[in-house]
Amino acid sequence: MDQVRYDDGWWIPEFPDGDLELGLRDGMYAGIGGLAHVLAEIRLSREWTAREQELADAIAARIQASVRTTSDITFFNGLVSAISVLTALGAPGAGEAVARLLALSTPDGWPQDFLTDPARYLPGARVHDVAVGSAGVLLGAVWARRHGIEGVEELARVAAAVLLAEREEAKAGANWRWVPQRFTTNDWHSPNFSHGVAGVAAAFALAGAEFARPDFVEAAVDGAEHLVSLGDTSDGGFRVKTRVPGIEDVEPFSYGWCHGPTGTSLLWPALRHAGVSEVAGVDVADWHRRCLHSLRVSGLPERKYPGFWDNDGRCCGTAGVGDVLLDSGQHTDFALHLADVVVERAVPDGSGVCWRFVEHRNDDPLLPPGIGWMQGVAGIAGFLFHAGRVEQGDLRSVPRMDTWWALGG
Repeated sequence: MDQVRYDDGWWIPEFPDGDLELGLRDGMYAGIGGLAHVLAEIRLSREWTAREQELADAIAARIQASVRTTSDITFFNGLVSAISVLTALGAPGAGEAVARLLALSTPDGWPQDFLTDPARYLPGARVHDVAVGSAGVLLGAVWARRHGIEGVEELARVAAAVLLAEREEAKAGANWRWVPQRFTTNDWHSPNFSHGVAGVAAAFALAGAEFARPDFVEAAVDGAEHLVSLGDTSDGGFRVKTRVPGIEDVEPFSYGWCHGPTGTSLLWPALRHAGVSEVAGVDVADWHRRCLHSLRVSGLPERKYPGFWDNDGRCCGTAGVGDVLLDSGQHTDFALHLADVVVERAVPDGSGVCWRFVEHRNDDPLLPPGIGWMQGVAGIAGFLFHAGRVEQGDLRSVPRMDTWWALGG
């Protein structure tokens, strides 16, 4: 709260005494939109203070205004983010975001302005993952439908048609890359939730259930079949490399929401929600259990060696792992242990506390304290509010666009 600034409407910097690009200030990743999600956590724990209510109103007003002009469509910073922020606050305006997404659509997806490296991406490159691409739009359409917003059937149809056209046949099932092969010189892809087939398959499963489209569910199963073929199950768990094929000098496995079993675990309850019982002859509940087992035995949250588990945030770190475990209702003892560790790592800062992640390759390995939802104090605070409720016997979770189907197992 002490970091909120008022010189361009209400906004937050990425770090104290820092800045944040104008195009990112509305988003839920590092921008003011992310504070809507911690406010939703607070609302399950206690009533908002007058200052928090004022903040909620200011966030809603800012996002409602931005919907009319933004061309960013992404889950993290654009129109899909706006849907998640406004619904988290119970504020109107998500319908305008749906209409804007439809207006910006093209037959092969939504234009992107950040794929600027000509050595890696061809002109007109499209992105189709959950975090910044077409699968995120499909996920947003499902969430909007569940909030009674009109026009979402057409949005889901457009997003799904784009994804189905970008299907890549695999030895087992099908694959979706974040950027299709026809647009990139990269020979690798990231299979996990945020940028790969796990997230695309989850979005297809949920959309198939929501819109009664068995072809979407079939696509989800095909994606899951391919994902399973890439996985390591050697210790009774399930984990998939961050990149396939792997590259030298990069840790092969991650364990967070973005590239690890934390996020990938969300695929299996999505399939179950769509009526799928098995993938590759194994119950989807067992694949889910295996993902959580991989988290439990990975060694986190200990910083076992330089580069392993240097992050306590929601995207790639401890808060994200703990929150997904609390949502699942499994390994609650471990999730509360993670909350204890996060509390121990808190750094006093002015009137409150912050967290500083580590980049071991830097001369000064301690990074400045992040503020936002995915990589900062807002997301960590949200996890701790959740853990505090669970410790007191209140097992409720806040349903969000990226988790609602996985609550309670």
